Amino acid sequence: MSTARCAIFNEPRQPLELTEMPLPYCGPGDLLVEISLATICASDLHTVDGRRLEPCPSILGHEGVGRVIAAGERRDPGLVGRRVSWTIADSCGECRPCQEWDLPQKCEHLFKYGHAEITNGCGLNGCYATHILLRPGTTIVPVPEELPDALVSPANCALATMVNATEWLPTPCRVAVIQGAGMLGLFGCALLRARGVGRVIVVDTNPARLELAPLFGGVPARQTAGTVLPPGAADAVFEVAGTSAVVPEGVRHLRNGGFYAFLGMVHPTTPLELSGQLVLRRCLTLRGFHNYGPRHLAGAIRFLQEHGRGLPVERVVSPPFPLAEINAALAEARRGQWLRVAVKP
Repeated sequence: MSTARCAIFNEPRQPLELTEMPLPYCGPGDLLVEISLATICASDLHTVDGRRLEPCPSILGHEGVGRVIAAGERRDPGLVGRRVSWTIADSCGECRPCQEWDLPQKCEHLFKYGHAEITNGCGLNGCYATHILLRPGTTIVPVPEELPDALVSPANCALATMVNATEWLPTPCRVAVIQGAGMLGLFGCALLRARGVGRVIVVDTNPARLELAPLFGGVPARQTAGTVLPPGAADAVFEVAGTSAVVPEGVRHLRNGGFYAFLGMVHPTTPLELSGQLVLRRCLTLRGFHNYGPRHLAGAIRFLQEHGRGLPVERVVSPPFPLAEINAALAEARRGQWLRVAVKP
């Protein structure tokens, strides 16, 4: 095959356009990956529907799993043929965020897959395609063959981000609250249980999503954690709901010295009102998390290897749509029945 098939995002609120592009040669540090499966993240849906501004024309999609088919001379030739996951961003490794702050996801020269115009590099920058060219500063993690594609594909987004956040658990952490039962929340629930948290309360307003919480080790709570947890009983709270409206309740459920992680409020106009005195006098720690670093992706794949067999992937990821039906896949994602809709190039 000398060409790659891909779906081009030309402008918001318009169907993606199917086309072909020539397969590129690998530069010295590049890897060419044939994509086995991609999954539609909600952020991509927001982009297509005009609720989030991204460059276009572009190839969207940052969640995926695939197999290396070519490697540049500075890459390990033994990677060819390996099944891999990769970081959603390429970083330089030399700037202050990379070297001093442990924030490679905030690299001064950051490149994010699924968020770049096709004029940037060879153009194969996203997962809604048969192939993607990974750049020299992109970390790849080998994936065991026994793990299902549908479980691995979202690991380089939701799961790796939650691995990042759960690194910061207070000690001890016996009770946690997760506000939101989307992919972040359910992966977070399973991670917390694996990290030894005895009780994880999962709060959501969607009954169908709450039904999934016990399958990931959580205790479901409709609308409020107060139905199953008294105030001040949680060691940690994780906001993955995407709204600041849940924050007052989250603070109310934290113990003195508790930890509050914000992961879902990515919209630029999300207001946050909180009493500074309350935070100070209760000695609370509040921290924001956006994406992750290479070690978190490695931790995500390791978690799936150790605990993934029991996760009900068939309940959260749809049967795959062919790439030729990408617009039907986006329509299915809008219905909200699945936490992720799969696309098989």
